Amino acid sequence: MYQAKSVTPQPAPADPRQIRLRTILRGLNTTSADIEASAVVTGDGLTLAAVLGEGVDPDRFGAMCASLLALADRAAQEISRGQLKQVLIEGDKGTMLLIYAGDDAVLAVAARSTGNLGMVFLEARKTVLKVMEAMIGA
Repeated sequence: MYQAKSVTPQPAPADPRQIRLRTILRGLNTTSADIEASAVVTGDGLTLAAVLGEGVDPDRFGAMCASLLALADRAAQEISRGQLKQVLIEGDKGTMLLIYAGDDAVLAVAARSTGNLGMVFLEARKTVLKVMEAMIGA
């Protein structure tokens, strides 16, 4: 009599673009001990890749980033500030930076409040160029 074998479901192979983006994000996170988390999300909130802390839901994080950007973009248009480039959120426990990386990608970076914000900006801008390259090569 035939007996069916138990098959363990295998995870789907990762998208090469996601692999490239995660590698870029890991590199960013290691440039400074002040950078705690990073992600690449689309304008509509889809998280393409993320290196986030424990307990952070990447889907929820992506959706919140998209909402922030939509509101900031609308505010910039309302007061004739031109095309939005970045959003900086400063809290008592740290800073969050959202920078456009091409037409439909955004780099989100979370850094400690004790960090050198200039260095975080510098590394984020370098990373934006790498993200744009990875998105084109997709």
